[in-house]
Amino acid sequence: MNLAAVSFSETVLTGSLLLAIPIAMLAGLVSFASPCVVPLVPGYLGYVSGMAGADAGGKKSRPRLVLGVLLFVLGFSAVFVLLAIVVSAAGAAFQTRLDIITRVLGVLVILMGLAFMGAMPFLQNERRLHINPKAGLAGAPLLGVVFGLGWAPCIGPTLSAVIALGLTEGSVGRGALLGVAYCLGLGLPFLGIALWFERSGKMLKWLRKHRRGLQIFGGSMLVILGVMLVTGLWGTLTGQMQGWIDSFWVAI
Repeated sequence: MNLAAVSFSETVLTGSLLLAIPIAMLAGLVSFASPCVVPLVPGYLGYVSGMAGADAGGKKSRPRLVLGVLLFVLGFSAVFVLLAIVVSAAGAAFQTRLDIITRVLGVLVILMGLAFMGAMPFLQNERRLHINPKAGLAGAPLLGVVFGLGWAPCIGPTLSAVIALGLTEGSVGRGALLGVAYCLGLGLPFLGIALWFERSGKMLKWLRKHRRGLQIFGGSMLVILGVMLVTGLWGTLTGQMQGWIDSFWVAI
């Protein structure tokens, strides 16, 4: 059996990651649904396809639009995954004090959850990098990088939760996986809208209509996660799941 494949499976099949990966993907979805991202989606799609103001959903332009969105997603994924790797490396360096760090990060995640719900308006400022890459496929990856850097303060509450989970893993590989999971959650809606452009208007309208409810849901999710980190419940649950996984392998 390939040693790399065995190592990868051992990395993924841990109690903490089995809980953290779905949470990271959900955090990405919540980030997409946030009020500072949804209103700009049509503009992003038009820009990356190089047809702003045109019928970006036309049959002839559909492959170009999908390719542009993929490049855009790869651009911001590079930023977020790199950030997850750097923070996870820091966690690995401070492994002996990880319990204290985890509890401190739990408090931060709780605050970020409250901020996401609107309890701290000063943390919801939409700071952006004022860089305008060339419209079209050539500029799509750069636009993704600009999105990743410039919109980090806006989607910071959900991103900070994923970064916190990556830090508590104490492993660069696991932190990178959580970064990828977050980017999948954030990027798949962009890709879905590009593939089904004609039907996307209703979904975006629904997201705008229910944005307050989505903020409360996302913020509540972060607060619960933060409480689990502070109280140690997160470690207890992941330890139990690891025990179940180990028993499963013994049975085989």
